[in-house]
Amino acid sequence: MTTSTMREVEHEIEIAAPADTVYALIADVASWPRIFGPTIYVEQLEHGEGAERIRIWATANGTAKNWTSRRTLDPAARKITFQQEVSASPVAFMSGTWLIEATSDTSALVRLQHTYRAVDDDPDGLAWIDQAVDRNSRSELAGLRVELEFAYAAAESTFSFEDSVQIAGSAAQAYEFIDQAQLWAERLPHVAAARFEEPTPGLQTLEMDTKTRDGSVHTTKSYRVTYPHHTIVYKQVTLPALMSLHTGRWTFVENTDGVLATSQHTVTINAERIASILGADKTLADAKDYVRNALSTNSMTTLQHAKSFAERRG
Repeated sequence: MTTSTMREVEHEIEIAAPADTVYALIADVASWPRIFGPTIYVEQLEHGEGAERIRIWATANGTAKNWTSRRTLDPAARKITFQQEVSASPVAFMSGTWLIEATSDTSALVRLQHTYRAVDDDPDGLAWIDQAVDRNSRSELAGLRVELEFAYAAAESTFSFEDSVQIAGSAAQAYEFIDQAQLWAERLPHVAAARFEEPTPGLQTLEMDTKTRDGSVHTTKSYRVTYPHHTIVYKQVTLPALMSLHTGRWTFVENTDGVLATSQHTVTINAERIASILGADKTLADAKDYVRNALSTNSMTTLQHAKSFAERRG
């Protein structure tokens, strides 16, 4: 490896929030799918004093990829360094640094630095990485600013809930029904069509046409990360108009009566669209109720069909 093959780039943004608050949000990887548009899911593999090892699933130039990184956290200096331990082609090497500098008591300058190299120093691969790093860095920094500067509005508009069904069967059988989403158009009454891909084991793309109560159909697209036979997490990247965020998790926990299957949702309402979609007299509370009822109806329908599927197999 020679230094001439390495690329070093930096992106920065000014954020109207205290520097310590900015640092805390970047340090908390569990919040990344909510804040950073390209991030699908982050799994914390190891955690120690000032260091951690994480696995990230994210989109790059429209393609879902995953990699493993090690991070060193220095809250006193408001500095986080990272290096990819296992990269995804065409990346051969990737490291970087988050630097948060206080510009006043209520504002901070965030700098995001990257150093990287392409596999075999391929110029096309390097160009691909250039584009992905630039797009994702701009998206991440913009998402960070929106999350912090509109924290109160986002907090009011964001909520989570879950639905559960007890199944007299095994976790593997219940999991199989949710995992095999390519068959949902045949198995679920609210799914008009399902387009499913699993380019690598454990990373799925699911695009669905879903029928609503009034007979209309809307299309959603999700990336899903699977952990047989206990968890499937997902993030919707093509959303219904009333939502600006939708992440979820299917879990399957065995107990003495079989398995408890649960569908969990986290949603942010797009408040600007409430009036045009639901009516001028509707409030944020109305929108939350509407979305929760719609998602719960579909979740419970899916869980009940998973229950029937697993119990027939049992």
